[in-house]
Amino acid sequence: MQRPAKRLTRILVCAAAVPVLLAASGCSSDSGSGDSGAKKDSGASASSSGGSDGGADGTPTVEKAAFAKLPDPCGALAKKTLGDLVPKAKSGSAGRSDDTSMRGTCSWNSLENKGVDGSQFRWLNVSLLRFESDAARGSGAKLAGEYQAKQVKDAQATDGAANVKTSALSTGDAAQLVRYDLKKKEGSFKQQTVVARVENVVVTVDYNGAGLAGDKAPSADTLAKAAQKAAQEAVNAVIAANSASNGSPSPSKSPKAAS
Repeated sequence: MQRPAKRLTRILVCAAAVPVLLAASGCSSDSGSGDSGAKKDSGASASSSGGSDGGADGTPTVEKAAFAKLPDPCGALAKKTLGDLVPKAKSGSAGRSDDTSMRGTCSWNSLENKGVDGSQFRWLNVSLLRFESDAARGSGAKLAGEYQAKQVKDAQATDGAANVKTSALSTGDAAQLVRYDLKKKEGSFKQQTVVARVENVVVTVDYNGAGLAGDKAPSADTLAKAAQKAAQEAVNAVIAANSASNGSPSPSKSPKAAS
């Protein structure tokens, strides 16, 4: 199973994975590359604090973004969670980023070889994207909300997706789960994509699994629950990273962090 595993990994990461990652970070290693593109996507213009009515000199102002940093995406999930989602996977593979305070990604994959009984494949990707407030474009939370909506639509429109279902989640300030089936010659893949916003940060978790070489397909419901758990942990990691830097529990309007 060694050669099929390597071939499968290449196919999954760049074909079966949801294209929404291409907008936020990509399943390729060039995630976050390009100074101008990264700053444009994340609204990394000069930010200003204050109310929305304008400054004393008449210059438009906007509410300061709640979160100023991101956690390490490869360390955003607990070891036990990774062990459950991607059994026996090696260390996560971080995507390149020109500014880790604005964006970051990490992915893991595993292939459980059962010999003549087939194999189980799993792939997981966590993407974090932070938005700064911009006087011309709006608050960081507003920009993050717009981007979240686009991510969901992109996931729903994945080429070849069948049985697409979307449901709202209670993760962060707003979140949705998009799930669908995707048939490939290697097997039938069950894709789960959670897109969550917490203040001015968008967390995207992509998780898919397949039964290969005769093994049965994994339960879509089980994969969905696992993806939701991973998304909540990533949201909690964002809150914790900023609480530590600010020396306070969390921004005043931050959602509750799950234990």
